[in-house]
Amino acid sequence: MSNEAPASNFIRHIIESDLASGKRSEVVTRFPPEPNGYLHIGHVKAININFGLAQDFQGNCNLRMDDTNPEKEEDEYVHAIQEDVQWLGFEWQGETRFASDYFQQLYDYAEELIQAGKAFVCELTPEAMREYRGDFVKPGKDSPYRNRSVAENLDLFRRMKAGEFPDGSRTLRLKIDMGSPNLNLRDPVIYRIKRAHHHRTGDDWCIYPMYDYTHCISDALEGITHSLCSLEFEDHRPLYDWVLDNITIPAHPQQIEFSRLELLYTITSKRKLMQLVREGLVSGWDDPRMTTVSGMRRRGYPPAGLRLFANRVGVSKSENVVDFSVLEGAVREALEESSPRIMAVLDPLKVTLTNYEEGRTGSRTAPFHPHHPELGERDVPIGPTLWVERDDFAEEPPKGWQRLTPGGEVRLRYSYVIKCDEVVKDADGKVIELKCSIDHDTLGQNPVGRKVKGVIHWLSEAHAVPAEVRLYDRLFTEPRPDAVRGDDGEYVDFKQFINADSLKAVTAYVERVATQFPAEARYQFERLGYFVTDRRDHRAGERLVFNRTVTLKDSWAKEQA
Repeated sequence: MSNEAPASNFIRHIIESDLASGKRSEVVTRFPPEPNGYLHIGHVKAININFGLAQDFQGNCNLRMDDTNPEKEEDEYVHAIQEDVQWLGFEWQGETRFASDYFQQLYDYAEELIQAGKAFVCELTPEAMREYRGDFVKPGKDSPYRNRSVAENLDLFRRMKAGEFPDGSRTLRLKIDMGSPNLNLRDPVIYRIKRAHHHRTGDDWCIYPMYDYTHCISDALEGITHSLCSLEFEDHRPLYDWVLDNITIPAHPQQIEFSRLELLYTITSKRKLMQLVREGLVSGWDDPRMTTVSGMRRRGYPPAGLRLFANRVGVSKSENVVDFSVLEGAVREALEESSPRIMAVLDPLKVTLTNYEEGRTGSRTAPFHPHHPELGERDVPIGPTLWVERDDFAEEPPKGWQRLTPGGEVRLRYSYVIKCDEVVKDADGKVIELKCSIDHDTLGQNPVGRKVKGVIHWLSEAHAVPAEVRLYDRLFTEPRPDAVRGDDGEYVDFKQFINADSLKAVTAYVERVATQFPAEARYQFERLGYFVTDRRDHRAGERLVFNRTVTLKDSWAKEQA
């Protein structure tokens, strides 16, 4: 799927060894997001690992929604997750699965644990439970309800299911080891009472299983061979194994952990992303400044670029901190060969060609891509009045300047060499027009007796069309916006680091051919960057809206130098 061969990593080595030894005869993985928000760049890494490894070993990957927390889950998020995974270029085995598909089986296994004397109904309050649990220094102590009889526990659990008790008044806990150095094994809760409408099961259940209990059983029921998850679940692995070892379930997947992705100048906390959306600090989950999959898609990042990025950041157990420029570099590389090119002027300055002659001054065609003739060509007409980029002119040019200056010459891309003969200013001294002359002998050939090094892009006023162009930049000014501490040692509100210049909308001019572009058409504006027609607001032939995907070069690296 990617532009590069799969890199070797420790997970790949484990799978290869399992297949070679006969421990496993196939590879089945899963991607199990919770449908309580939209997928983000961190999920791209997880998707690439789970689906990518399954593909590489001719196996299968399941898409399973971890929908055990009904108060936060919505069908909107389910549909968005499905769409994002498919857009990234992956397909899952069979239908989308849900943890809620297994609610009855999960309940039955809980009764089995009770009957084996390995689970009990507890009436400790959350506060008391935390006190009894202890900490990394102080061992826990047994709940006073731990030694109830099997019959009593079974009766209470069934009454919990029947809705006899108030929310939060009772839990079902595993009976493991309150003295364990691993806090996850100190009699963890596996069921709680919660009267909340579920997006799939409605009001059928008023008790819901906890993630650690649900996840391992769901994996086993689906025949997952390698349960790949992020490193924060490493301490949960003994519980994953304990549950499967203590119920009569035939399969036992292997949990393997890898490091999470931390991308600088962004956040990946769903709670904080939700905060940005709900407080109106961004336009929605698909705001192009958000590193959600839908936001990156709307900004114009191609699936191939995101897969390339995920491959490059790699798979390891060590800290995975990546600068935003690495993501942008992968996006540029994917767009370089795939994006046709046109000309656009974002900050127009008028140029009048004083010796333009109708019938003599000619035009040329230009390829959409210099290395891909199969993309075709388009006409680049010229007229007596042009638009050029304002910053392509300097009255007092710096050293090495190769663009327009008073008395200087420059070549128009795909057209003539012109000379700036006069500068027109308004009453405030602002340059409003350049009067230039054409060297009519330079269409498609170099001028005689002199060298003209500079080349600028341009548009004929009569043939250009206006477009709304949204210039997006990084959403945050701090590399780790949610990890900055104040003088008091407390974390500073990450929202104060929102980049005020992360969005600037301008009215620009583009080639007339752009009126035909459909939504989500990716193009390079020559000399300016890569742009995409907005998937929501752009309407071919009516309203042209482009989003800047990425500049041609890393402008931030220059600023930080």
